[in-house]
Amino acid sequence: MSGHSKWATTKHKKAAIDAKRGKLFARLIKNIEVAARTGGSDPDGNPTLYDAIQKARKNSVPLDNIERARKRGGGEEAGGADWQTIMYEGYGPNGVAVLVECLTDNRNRAASEVRTAMTRNGGSMADPGSVAYMFTRKGVVIVPKGDGLSEDDVLMAVLDAGAEEVNDLGESYEVVSEAGDLVAVRKALQEAGYDYESAEANFLPSVTVQLEAEGARKIFKLIDALEDCDDVQNVFANFDVSDEVMAEVG
Repeated sequence: MSGHSKWATTKHKKAAIDAKRGKLFARLIKNIEVAARTGGSDPDGNPTLYDAIQKARKNSVPLDNIERARKRGGGEEAGGADWQTIMYEGYGPNGVAVLVECLTDNRNRAASEVRTAMTRNGGSMADPGSVAYMFTRKGVVIVPKGDGLSEDDVLMAVLDAGAEEVNDLGESYEVVSEAGDLVAVRKALQEAGYDYESAEANFLPSVTVQLEAEGARKIFKLIDALEDCDDVQNVFANFDVSDEVMAEVG
């Protein structure tokens, strides 16, 4: 899954552009609000909120915005929206399975935006359950490389915490675990003194579709269009591209 993972890391490079458009900040703030509403507004007692705040800080979201979102979610401050998580399923070009995770206060708007982005970019919507079975919910922690940190160092730190694999993504390591072991893995990294970029539950594909350059360009275009929708939080897809194709696509 090297190409697919590398695509995930390009999202970090896109973060600066997204931030200018306010898209990334809005997503991260929504995550904080929902986490605080679901599990309480104290980050020490709510690991999901802790990780949502950590990710926002890593992406330079202003601290007062983070704090306001935490308070809104926890009911300490008025103005929190009634966010709902909705999953949409579909197929992109070349039969690539696509899961779209939305966080919205308007289901009709979210459905319309996702459908439009899909159909305009060579995709189609699918019935609930027809795509989701190809994905498994996993804990994913991204650890930046630095100070000579090796793959073995990371593996030794997380092995007893339930980590299943460590992947080298080029500029960072990806630690995959069961979703339920995510907090334990993240804490093990912290106890070992290793910084982490993000820790969240993601949907990873169990089967992948290998793409050539043209197919890769089409699926990247579709994912970009979906991620431009205000209600879309995450897009998961089961494509894989080789390093050579990734270089060709640029």
